[in-house]
Amino acid sequence: MKAFLSLILILFLFSCKPLPPPSDEKPEDPQEEMVPYTDPNESLRDMKIVLPIMARPVGNYVHAVRTGNLLFTSGKVPIDSAGNYVTGKLGKDLTVEQGYEAARLAGLQLLTLLEVELGNLNRVKRIVKVMGMVNATPDFEEHSKVINGCSDLMVNVFGDAGRHARSAVGMSSLPRNFAVEIEMIVEVKD
Repeated sequence: MKAFLSLILILFLFSCKPLPPPSDEKPEDPQEEMVPYTDPNESLRDMKIVLPIMARPVGNYVHAVRTGNLLFTSGKVPIDSAGNYVTGKLGKDLTVEQGYEAARLAGLQLLTLLEVELGNLNRVKRIVKVMGMVNATPDFEEHSKVINGCSDLMVNVFGDAGRHARSAVGMSSLPRNFAVEIEMIVEVKD
């Protein structure tokens, strides 16, 4: 029996392919080839969008923190062209369409933040993740449709590099009754 098991082990070892020698070359990133480049500044010009001015943080936090090639943003809220915050609860005070526009306005605040932090939107390699919080009544179920306002903007500005993972969740309240608050994780080009 011992000889039989030894024979099986020897046959098994000889049938295995040897591992390739270690390489110092970095493997290619398959996603990098799949994401064609879109000039975000050109996209904004084509859409006739002028980014708003970035306001100072209103608490003990910073707009963004970078670690390695990832930039984590603080949550941004919608501010209209007159400088007014968009407030209200979805399912009570605001329609889905108004919520979509509020999320788009919060997305514009995020784009301004990226331009201020990075110096140029062309340094964005990819929008990795969007986290959208919707101020909503307990029976409201259209959170995804609301946060599409921000997601659609990112894809329109960055092309395929704007496609991202996402969470869209409802909150029983948001500070100062803001309609939405959105934060992102962004991969940065060096």
